[in-house]
Amino acid sequence: MPEWPHEYIVRKRVDENLFVRLVHHIRGHGYEGRFYRKPITYWGFGELVYWTMGAPIEETTIINRCKKEDTYEARLLKGTLPERTH
Repeated sequence: MPEWPHEYIVRKRVDENLFVRLVHHIRGHGYEGRFYRKPITYWGFGELVYWTMGAPIEETTIINRCKKEDTYEARLLKGTLPERTH
């Protein structure tokens, strides 16, 4: 998604225990935000923001992260959202 610069952690490529602990941490200590109309739980650390797509933990395969300046809310405030094509 070039219009939404971000990185991600793939569950099957990292330590299972650490992955699950991070998902629990994001969901337990994060804050509710939005990605367009979709509610998302975000957790910020330093200049980065982490999130999952909200699936049950046993089905979660990706943890995303981006710079705070690249979040939906930050880009909405700056007026720099990309055009939606779908």
